[in-house]
Amino acid sequence: MVLFFCCLVPFSEPDQVLAAHGVSIDGTLKYPKGFERFAYTSPQARDGGVLVLHDLGSFEKMNPFTLKGAAPRGLTSYLFETLAVPSLDEPFAEYGLVAEDIVLAPDRRSVTFTLNERARFSDGTPITAEDISFSLETLKSNQAHPFYQMYFQDIAGAEVVDKRTVRFHFAQTNRELHMIVGQLPVLSKKFYTATPFASAEGRGAMTIPVGSGPYVVADVQPGKSITYRKNPDYWGKDLAVRRGMFNFETIVVKYYKDPVVSLEAFKAGEFDFLMVNIAKQWNRDMTGRRFDSGELTKKTFPHKNNAGMQGFVYNTRKPLFADRLVREALGLAFDFEWTNKTLFFSQYTRSSSYFSNSGYAAEGLPGPEELRLLEPFRDQLPSEVFTQALKPPSTEPPFSLRGNMQKAKEMLEKAGWTVKEGRLVNDQGRQFRFEILLADTSFERVIAPYAVNLKKLGIEMSYRTIDPALYADRVKNFDFDMVVTTYGQSQSPGNEQRDYWTTSTADRKGSRNLAGIKSSAVDALVDAIIYAETQEQLTIACRALDRVLWYGYYVVPNWYLPNHRVAYATRLRHPEQLPLYYGSEQWLDTWWFEGGR
Repeated sequence: MVLFFCCLVPFSEPDQVLAAHGVSIDGTLKYPKGFERFAYTSPQARDGGVLVLHDLGSFEKMNPFTLKGAAPRGLTSYLFETLAVPSLDEPFAEYGLVAEDIVLAPDRRSVTFTLNERARFSDGTPITAEDISFSLETLKSNQAHPFYQMYFQDIAGAEVVDKRTVRFHFAQTNRELHMIVGQLPVLSKKFYTATPFASAEGRGAMTIPVGSGPYVVADVQPGKSITYRKNPDYWGKDLAVRRGMFNFETIVVKYYKDPVVSLEAFKAGEFDFLMVNIAKQWNRDMTGRRFDSGELTKKTFPHKNNAGMQGFVYNTRKPLFADRLVREALGLAFDFEWTNKTLFFSQYTRSSSYFSNSGYAAEGLPGPEELRLLEPFRDQLPSEVFTQALKPPSTEPPFSLRGNMQKAKEMLEKAGWTVKEGRLVNDQGRQFRFEILLADTSFERVIAPYAVNLKKLGIEMSYRTIDPALYADRVKNFDFDMVVTTYGQSQSPGNEQRDYWTTSTADRKGSRNLAGIKSSAVDALVDAIIYAETQEQLTIACRALDRVLWYGYYVVPNWYLPNHRVAYATRLRHPEQLPLYYGSEQWLDTWWFEGGR
């Protein structure tokens, strides 16, 4: 589940039906009814000012919920609200936003939301149960991005009880499903009836949508910039879940070609906030007149996020990568230790799990409960799933790159690939050749030494950085050999795992199953995660899935950081108390300018 969630205040017993201001997986909430604000916001926050942000590439549509094209940064979070919002200092909790009361049925087969009577769209019309029903119906249809069809799959439908009450019925029980419903984006039925939801490119694609959020779109320069202005009539400004948030009067997002250009623009004062994902930039490039004068500063913000998995992903739809032995061999040629020390200033930790930095990561050998899930598929799974702990290749002594490369050579020979005249070929004489597709030139310095190592095995690996919009389109259509991607994980994994790994999404364009995994064992373990009834069952299922994915060798594991690296204009202020589970964008929503206006 795409959520961030200490749980203190019980809101209901499992056999009771009580209206509640919030919900959680385990029935406890940190914040009681009538709470003042989230602890990670500040009463010192002041309204006003123009915040300038940036993004890379361009945009060509104003609907963030469809598959084709790219929407501008901020459109979803600034314009479109959900029924409930997560608390960033609890692992499994949400509090009402558009909905003021939430009732989960005793049998957990339905949940009822009562809408806040003040809730309004930016055109002044009230948000009704009809809008909520329309939102679900639309997002589950073929008009929307396939992710929503998958994510809301177990929500059978929405029943309009009255103007302000809507009941969602579930196809089957799932302990997080009532929280997934809380994440439903609220769409205006009136607007999307007049303006077709999936407008064809060039015919309504840039129509500014009606939302219910704190901002409205004030100006659009297609592909270049978008300006959001605070809605003076925003209905939710006094809600506890919004107090101390969205403090800037205006937010402008400018678009730049690549990270190098955008960094220089930031140092020149063209925008105010930069999330730094490149170690070299963080250590060497945060310099210049504005840093010297104190106008700009940089700071790390720790978090407790589940780091998930970042890696070089094989497209197993390609015959070249269909053999697991080949995929394992190519992973041995990547020297993380050298890369981390030489290029990353030893800042990173190697990913050793698909749930890195969390309690869901598999440890040691599988215990009895994991084996109960794995044994039915023993004949289909690699033996290592049962006999080896998860551990990435290493070049730390007593290991070496030379030793890893020798193992890789032996594996490739076993898979039918031999070196002839310096080229790795199969028995048909076809050379082992592939391309890594990139959207960020900064990654080229990481890929280049990897390509050199592969060359020693006779493999010709090229890499190419293309326009971000074209890159996104090719990834959506699985038109690549290998890409770099991150599988983000929440503090409570759930329905999103379908989109990542399952057979049903392997050929669905736009899914996150970039590797093209088709495995009945993976499908069953994903179901075990989604339909886990206790935290213990969830942890066991995640660890079992972790082992199967790891020894499927679908990625060459990369690395992660336990903090956010941020550079920003010094006149920006932020709350003293940090959230626990959060992204930099969510943290920014609580910031303000010194002096406000």
